[in-house]
Amino acid sequence: MNDLVTYVYAVARNADRLEELITALNGVADAPVRLVPGSHDNTLVLVASHVPAQDFQEDALKQRLEDLDWLEAVARAHHAVIEAVATHTTVLPLRLATVYLDDTRARDVLGGEQAVFTDRLERLAEHVEWGVKIYVEPSTAPAAAEPRRGADLSPGRAYLRSRRQQQSVRDNVYQAARQAADVVEGVGRRHAVERARHRVQQGVLADTAAENVVNDAYLVPLAQCEEFRAGVERAADGLQGVRVEVTGPWAPYSFAMPPAETDDASPGPRP
Repeated sequence: MNDLVTYVYAVARNADRLEELITALNGVADAPVRLVPGSHDNTLVLVASHVPAQDFQEDALKQRLEDLDWLEAVARAHHAVIEAVATHTTVLPLRLATVYLDDTRARDVLGGEQAVFTDRLERLAEHVEWGVKIYVEPSTAPAAAEPRRGADLSPGRAYLRSRRQQQSVRDNVYQAARQAADVVEGVGRRHAVERARHRVQQGVLADTAAENVVNDAYLVPLAQCEEFRAGVERAADGLQGVRVEVTGPWAPYSFAMPPAETDDASPGPRP
């Protein structure tokens, strides 16, 4: 058994000076990054590294993926390679830990899907991904004061009134979040060509006490990026208890496959 396997980060359009860029990169397991050309021509290439087989065999990989420190290191290296290549050419990012036994197997996959990859790369050329998350934070919204009704309330009635006020605040904040989402969608219709809906972040994936209620990605032409970002950043203006977070631009991770084949994706030409 070989002690190395082929780890593939992305499919990319070949471009001038791409080889020069690649030779300066190290990726997963600090392994040098290489280009694996297609079997028919050099129009498309795989961005790859040789990595230790012992870490990426099926049984070992299942255990490794439960090691958060290892997983974070692999994810950071994986995305760093993709982002670097994306500054020079159009890329189709592949999933974390996409591994083949050797370059020949990887090249066969590229050759078998060349038409699909070519079409998608043409679609993604001169486009980038922006992430949009909407959070609700009821604790930051002021409660509406109820009019005083005669004498002081009993503890039981005071508790019920407090609960009603809390529920009223939550209802108002969620309504405001829907308004913000409508604004973001309108911005997307004007400036983006596709939208991917992702599951909201919960549990260990959520790095904030606020509740994530929208977690979307938009595919935006380079010429529309400033207008898109500015419009999204204004979506929560005047809305208390709602926060909109926009991140990017990124390589088009959420749009590597056509919308019909992308999880939770909504087809263009609007998001």
